[in-house]
Amino acid sequence: MVDKTESLVTDAHPVLLENADGVSDVILIAEHAGRQLPQFTGSLGLDDESMSSHIAWDLGVAELSRLLSGLLDAPLIMQRYSRLVCDCNRAFEAADVIVTESDNVIIAGNINLDAENRQKRYEEIYWPFEDAIEKFVMKRKSAGVNPIIVTIHSFTPVYKEQQRHVDLGVLHDTDSRLADALLEQSKSETQFSSARNEPYTPADGVTHTLIKHGVNNGLLNVMFEVRNDLLSNADSHMLWAQRLYALLQKSLSDIMGR
Repeated sequence: MVDKTESLVTDAHPVLLENADGVSDVILIAEHAGRQLPQFTGSLGLDDESMSSHIAWDLGVAELSRLLSGLLDAPLIMQRYSRLVCDCNRAFEAADVIVTESDNVIIAGNINLDAENRQKRYEEIYWPFEDAIEKFVMKRKSAGVNPIIVTIHSFTPVYKEQQRHVDLGVLHDTDSRLADALLEQSKSETQFSSARNEPYTPADGVTHTLIKHGVNNGLLNVMFEVRNDLLSNADSHMLWAQRLYALLQKSLSDIMGR
């Protein structure tokens, strides 16, 4: 039997930069958009079912992010590789930047990593992605634009046997300006539910990108989490892209008075 995970193995650059010349002040970032694996790790000991599931990537996010990028005319920076290789939405020193278990699945290829292998993942996956975001933000700032950092994620409706019911999570760290405006706008929505810092909180370490590239630069920032069973097909991708677009446009208008 052919191992389908072989088709995921590549030596391509980790960063996917799309619509780089988009005129929007928003920079969209999707740290968990891809599920590819580098040549030097191989399959991580996982089968195709695991690599197709939420433990490997954020289902529906690449499609959603591309559509939202088009609606906003915003640059989009996506990570090509699976978070199971190296999670680019965790602090470099965090214990869960490389995990040995995810939602009760053992990641055999991550067990007992030596320092050389760990360092290779940082050098070839983690730092290139971080550097790409930093350089793009600095480029915009040097052009006189204060970019707005918006990260896009999806989450599984059942995690560790616990049901999650919220449709949209609006996450923030110490700077809640944009999240506050978005949540205020979403109060009038009747088609979906939203909640602050759900299904994760800053204590879970999920606001790394917001802190490093948003908070530390004094930039507006927010993280969207859409429940992944609501991103099951092309129509739902467009529906949520339109919803997030409308929320962002109204909220940024309120904040900036335009």
